[in-house]
Amino acid sequence: MANVTRLAASGRAPDSAFAFYRYRERAFPYLYVAPAIALLFLLMLFPMVTVFRYATLDRPIMSKTPAFVGLANFRALFADPVFWLSIGNTLYFTIMSVAFHLVVGLAFALMLNSKRVNRTVMSVLRVLFILPWLFTAVIIAIIWRLILDPSGIVNSILMSLGIVDFRVEWFSSPATALHALTFVNIWAGYPLYMVTLLAGLQGIPDELYEAATIDGANARQQLWNITIPQLKPIIVSIALLDFIWTMQVFPLVWMTTAGGPIHATEMMSIYTYKLAFSRFQFSLASASAVVLFVLSMSMTYFYIKHQKSVS
Repeated sequence: MANVTRLAASGRAPDSAFAFYRYRERAFPYLYVAPAIALLFLLMLFPMVTVFRYATLDRPIMSKTPAFVGLANFRALFADPVFWLSIGNTLYFTIMSVAFHLVVGLAFALMLNSKRVNRTVMSVLRVLFILPWLFTAVIIAIIWRLILDPSGIVNSILMSLGIVDFRVEWFSSPATALHALTFVNIWAGYPLYMVTLLAGLQGIPDELYEAATIDGANARQQLWNITIPQLKPIIVSIALLDFIWTMQVFPLVWMTTAGGPIHATEMMSIYTYKLAFSRFQFSLASASAVVLFVLSMSMTYFYIKHQKSVS
């Protein structure tokens, strides 16, 4: 490079030599990210393309020469009533989880941000409130299956108080399974909102609340006119992310109810898994995965659009 620089100073360096070294200098940084790009292609892009391809074939894995069937797999999928039931369950599970994640997380964040609570008590509460975030989905499923067992502590308390006169089968009854599963997911997911919103609350200037107090605003008015507007960018971002994540939840549902009883908790992720690995209908499973992908990407679009508007 030094030789080329000296030649350039003397006016004798060819333009091709400069072009080569400029190209090398610009391309060299991409060598650092090339392994990550290759890994991303192998683990994400290639499987996604494969699933899209399988969704248009008949028996793509079971047959050596699968036939191209176009949208026939999607038509068969849309004709299955269990598929629409899984979509309804997924939407209910997701919407209720996101809504109560926000409500519970915001309530606990406001409590932990309060200056009226003793610091020692505050430290203990922070540890207790964040505990669900420390457990894996398997541990959460085991804990709540024991708690909500017909002979578990919840039924014992309800029967001792006279609220119910029989042992409720929370995860085994079609009337209660989806609600119980949604409650467990709410319990497991609110700490993310709590921690994020607590950080946002601590970033709101105290001068805003002091000015509102001087103007005669009460605590409820300060919440709706100062706290919520200041937290709105955080709330929208985390709610959209949570919506995308919750739509695809699998371990918690599989470890608690496995989609039962009688498809009462059949989510799209569970439905797709059963198509592929229980019924070995890989083409229909791929079509179901594509539908879930499209729904997730639609929410991703709104998330990216919101992030651009905030920045």
